[in-house]
This record gives sequence, structure tokens and C-alpha cells, in this order.
Amino acid sequence: MSAAQGLRPFAVGDVFVAATVLDNPADDHAGRGRILQFDANLQPKGELYLDATTHLVGGLKFDARGVLWAFDSHAFVVLNIHADGRVERRTEFGARSWSHVNFAPDGSLLLAEHVVGESIKPEIQARMKTHIPFMPGTQRFGDGHVFRFAADGKLLREYATETHGGMGGFLGVTMSTLSPDGNTLVYCSETGPRLMRYDLVADRQLPDLQSFAPPYPPGPPPMFFGMEYAPDGTLYVLRGSSIHVVDAGGQSVRQIALEGGGWATIDLGDGARYAFISSFFSGEVAKIDLQSGAKLGRIHTGAPKSVAGLVEYRGEGR
Repeated sequence: MSAAQGLRPFAVGDVFVAATVLDNPADDHAGRGRILQFDANLQPKGELYLDATTHLVGGLKFDARGVLWAFDSHAFVVLNIHADGRVERRTEFGARSWSHVNFAPDGSLLLAEHVVGESIKPEIQARMKTHIPFMPGTQRFGDGHVFRFAADGKLLREYATETHGGMGGFLGVTMSTLSPDGNTLVYCSETGPRLMRYDLVADRQLPDLQSFAPPYPPGPPPMFFGMEYAPDGTLYVLRGSSIHVVDAGGQSVRQIALEGGGWATIDLGDGARYAFISSFFSGEVAKIDLQSGAKLGRIHTGAPKSVAGLVEYRGEGR
């Protein structure tokens, strides 16, 4: 454990942003892990540098105890950042490419593998400036599965979730959200055209909630990114340049257009009255009114292609 010197005491409405300092010209995913803290008025409040990570930090999420979870899927690192300043590395989950967590109603944890398979599409590999490591003792990146753990790290179940691979062919369960009853996981392989579902009770894959197949209409191909259920069961899904409200039948019943593109992560606030979203391309964080679509505020992190997680602190038990 080490001390989190740079964060200030958590207050309701604080916003935390994972913005790794990418400082390795030979690897555009490598750098010093960093979490930025902003107050409810989106003014800078704290800055925490992480010692255990080596590449992009993401997947920020608070558990019911008010502990902040963070991940480095490249380095197989899971961190818990406590309000008293401790940074705890959780090694009991094993060396897999965990990138985010969902907290089930029964107190268990659902950890998802960010990558899958053993190869990258050649045309993507030629442009990539990073190396995806194999799991220790294997010749594969991962299985792209979701695993249920007890709070103490005991493995309870492995779910054989299907994945798409995304544009590079190697992306697994990169973003996901748990239905309010805890029975269904909705997820994607980011940059892929499938919004997938898994029945956690029956332990079986469900038909996609939405999916697209070529030939695609003119313009950017359909892609899915972050998603989150509101407390009332409304599902909000990021599509890069818009937020879609998707009903239980898989129809987009409303769209909120966004400025620019690359909007990839989302966190709903105040009963889904607004959402915080982040653009991977620009590093901007925006606060969006989910009824009007108006931008209520923004954070300029100055960290393009670095922001891979954000979350608002809503207090313990939330």
C-alpha cells in the first residue's frame, strides 16, 4: 500500500478523471498513471500519480463503501483508492486484463477482460504503437470473459461472454453495464458494431440488443462505446458522436447529438438528470443535460488520447 498524496477529501459532486501522462514515444499507451480530481464546479481539486501502473489507466468506479476502483489492463493492475489516502493493489483477482467492474446487488463483483485472442488484425497492428501482452504462462491476450468474484476475491463463476473484437480484432468486454435487477449484462467490444447481452442468471448469451452488418450507410461505420443504465432502467449508450437512449426492444428511441467525436466513456449523475462523458480524441470531459442535450460544463484535461475513465462521487452507499 502507498499514500495517495495528491487527492483531497472526497466530497459529493467531485469528478475523477483517469488521464495518464503518455510520455513514451515508442508506445502511445504507456506513461505515468494519473487521476485528476475536480470539485462540483469542475474546478481542479487534486492530482494523484500512480506507482503501480505502466499504461493507460481507466475503468474508474466507486463502490458502496466510497472506494475508487481503477485499472491498467496492460499491466494486469487493479487498484482501490481509499478516502483516507491509501492506494491498495488488489492482486487476488489474478493476472488478467481487467479494465472495469460492475457491482452486483448481492455484493459480488463482475470483472471484465479487456482483450481477447492471440493476434491483432495486420492492418491495425501496422498502425499500433503499443504491445498487447499475453497473460503470464499463455500465448493469448485473454478470453474476453466476465468473471464473478466475492468481495474478498474468491472466484464464484466465469461467464463465456461472446465478443466482437472491435476494429483491431482483439478487444473483449471493454465496456459494460449491469441491469438494475442484476440479471443482465449489456456490453460491447468498443469500436465494434454489436451491443451485446448476457443472461447472468441462466448463464447464457442473449441476442444482441442492437447490431449492424455491412454494407453500412455513408459516413462513419456504426460503433458502440460506453453505456449505463439509469435507476429507472433507461439505457444510455455512447456511439462516438451521440448518446442513444435504447429501449428494451433494442430501438433507439432518442438521440443526443454531441460536438465532435471520440466520446467513449459515460457516467450518469443525479438519477440520470445529467451525464459526464469523455472524448478519447480530445481529452475533454463534458457535463450533458440528458433532457435538453445542452452542455452544462466542461473540463479541459489537456490530455488527448489519454482519458479512459471518469466518475462522479455521490457518497457512500450510492
